[in-house]
Order: sequence, then structure tokens, then C-alpha cells
Amino acid sequence: MNEIEKLIQELCPDGVEYRRLGEIGTFYGGLSGKSKKDFEDGNAKFITYLNVYSNPSLDFNIKERVKILEGEKQNTVQKGDILFTGSSETPDECGMSSVVTKDVTEDFYLNSFCFGFRLDVPEMFNYDFLKHYFRTHSARNQIAKTASGVTRFNVSKAKFAKVEIPLPPITIQEKIVEILDKFTSLEVELEQQLEAELEARRKQYEYYREKLLDLEGKEGVEMKTLGEVCEVTDYVASGSFASLRDNVHYYQEPNYAVLVRTVDLSQNFEGDKIYIDEKAYNFLSKSNLFGGEIIINNIGAGVGKTFKCPYRKEKMSLAPNAILVKTPNNDFYYHWFNSKFGQNAMKKIITPGALPKFNKTGFKSLSIPLPPLSEQRRIVAILDRFEALTNDLQAGLPAEIAARRQQYEYYREKLLTFKRKTV
Repeated sequence: MNEIEKLIQELCPDGVEYRRLGEIGTFYGGLSGKSKKDFEDGNAKFITYLNVYSNPSLDFNIKERVKILEGEKQNTVQKGDILFTGSSETPDECGMSSVVTKDVTEDFYLNSFCFGFRLDVPEMFNYDFLKHYFRTHSARNQIAKTASGVTRFNVSKAKFAKVEIPLPPITIQEKIVEILDKFTSLEVELEQQLEAELEARRKQYEYYREKLLDLEGKEGVEMKTLGEVCEVTDYVASGSFASLRDNVHYYQEPNYAVLVRTVDLSQNFEGDKIYIDEKAYNFLSKSNLFGGEIIINNIGAGVGKTFKCPYRKEKMSLAPNAILVKTPNNDFYYHWFNSKFGQNAMKKIITPGALPKFNKTGFKSLSIPLPPLSEQRRIVAILDRFEALTNDLQAGLPAEIAARRQQYEYYREKLLTFKRKTV
């Protein structure tokens, strides 16, 4: 019998009490009443959606600012608060948690697309225990059921209040944290070593990309507007989102076609997918994908991030919150959009705020280079070789990280699953 099993046998032999969130704390909202201008020259720090989504424990390296007037009533976060994402493209990504595990020495405000939860009796928990627990499969499964929607899913606070969590003795919580933190610290150390190798390869690729794509003013290169050169579909379908809701239904199980989201592209389709039926696929005909198209994220923390749609056997159609771009040479413009020239051009049409997004009317007016086709092919051949070298390294290194992460998740699920105490 290991040490934790001994502690459980000693301190809670009849099981662990579970309580609903609504019984042990209260929810509060993020920033309200703010316009995009309030985020341009702010005097206070605010916590972004991405910070909450990406970090089980809040990252205090906050650079984003919002304007807060003297005497203005807005919620601030404090140590022990649990922050959650309030909406996402899929229900599985709603309610991602980030726990404020350190002392808060200045006012931090939460973005409007997230919400916070404050314990009535914070001493009941080790905050690092909560950091691990809210990312478990059992917690995530409960939280996913609190979200509903069509094109975007939103959390119901009433349902969220019914999410149940265990209350093991503090001694047991501390021992579990000690074990799980060792796994995460080793994973971080390994990631840092492997990322250093990968970063060196990336810099080599980026150096040649910027050098080859510095085309403005070069002989034989015309500058055109994006709308003159490319076919752009900036909505998932012509018509209103009401018509989208009526004609497109999402499925968790395989169906006629895959609804491609930017998260699928960033994860190389390794996560859970969303499916649509034949009627929806035909309704979304303007955004059907066949492989090779350029897809650009047009909203959120990853606005401007550019992907090239892979060639896959199944039928595919593009989800909302992305722009579909078809060009005479997708391979060339894929590299250009990812270069500093493409990224800088897109930055000019981003509307700032808690959830930044493209000014879509300006997208087709972006100035892009149009070199001769032979020059495009030469540049693509060089950059594809460098990108392939980078991707080969990138494909091998994450396997080591994934193995370490799977080990952590195995012990996390094992240690954070408790026998329920019966009344």
C-alpha cells in the first residue's frame, strides 16, 4: 500500500465527500461595458482568454492592458480563484480552467469571454490540487455538458454550479500535488531542451523565408490587392447565421463530412472532430475543402494564424471563425502569409479587444506581391525543403514530450479519482 493509500485509509476510510460548486462558492463575470478603444491605451492589466485556456495555473506575466476609470465597478481576481473560459467553437473546449495559485499584489481584471469562481472557504483546498483536478477527464466531462450552442458554444452558469468536485483532506491534497508537480516540472524541463533544438531549425527556415519574400519593389514583381488575385470566402456560407443554425447540425460521431476548425489544423486532426451531414455539406458548398487551400484564423488569440489545408480522404468543409483563401499558387502565398510581410499586413486590419478579430472589409484590400510564376515556384521549392526539415524535427520531438505527458495524465487520473462517501 503506497503512502497516499495509507493516508486515505487513515483519514477517509469511508470515502471522500463530493460537493457541487454552487454549494461551496460563487461565480463572477469578466470585464463589462468595454469598447475596443478601452484596450488601446489601458492603465490596468487584464487576463486574456488564451492565458486561461493554456495555463492550469495562471501565468502572471501579463502584458495586456485595459482602461479602468477611478471608482469603476469591475471584478478583480484574487489568490485561490478558479478562472474558466466561457465559450469556444466546441463544447469540449469550454470551461477550461486556470487557478490563481499565487498572491495577487495588484489589480488583475478578467476578459469578458471568461468567468471566475471564488471559494467561500478557500482553506478547504490546496490551490495546486485544484489546478490538477479541473484538468482531469472526470472534471472535463462534467464541464463539457454545461455548454450549448450552434456555431459557438457557451457555458450555462446554472449547469456549471452543479459540477461536483471531491473534498479530500488537505494532507492528501498536498501529497498528490507533490507527486503531480514533479511530473509537470520534468515535462517542462524536457520541453525547454527540445524546444531549443527546434527553435534553431525554425530560425534558419524563417531567415530564408524573410529573405526570399522581401519582394516589394523588385523587378518583375507587381503589387496587387488580395481581392484582385485571390478568391476569398470570409463567411462559412452566404446568408445569415440564422440560416446556418437552421441548416447545419453538428455531430460528435462520424457522419458525411468533417467540419474543419482551426483547432483541428493546429492539432493535425489528432483531437476530437466535429461532423456534419450531407445536407449541411451541400449548404456549405462555398467553404468545402479539397486540400491545399489557405485557411486563416480571423478571430481570437490566434487571429492571423495561417494554415494550409491537408489532403485527406474524407469530405471536409470549413467552420466559422476562419477565412478561406484560394490563390493561383496556394503554396507560395501560404509561405507569404506566414512571413513577417503577410503577418504585418494582416495586423493592420485587426480590431483589438478582449477577442481580437479581422476587419473583414479591409482583408481584400491588403497589398500582396505577384512575382512571375517561375519565381514563385523557385521560392516555394526552397522554402518547402526548409519547412520539411523543421517539421521532421517537430514530428520527432513531441513524441518524447507526449510520452512524458501520458505518464503524468495516467497518474493524475489515478490519484484524483476517489471513492465517493455515501451519506
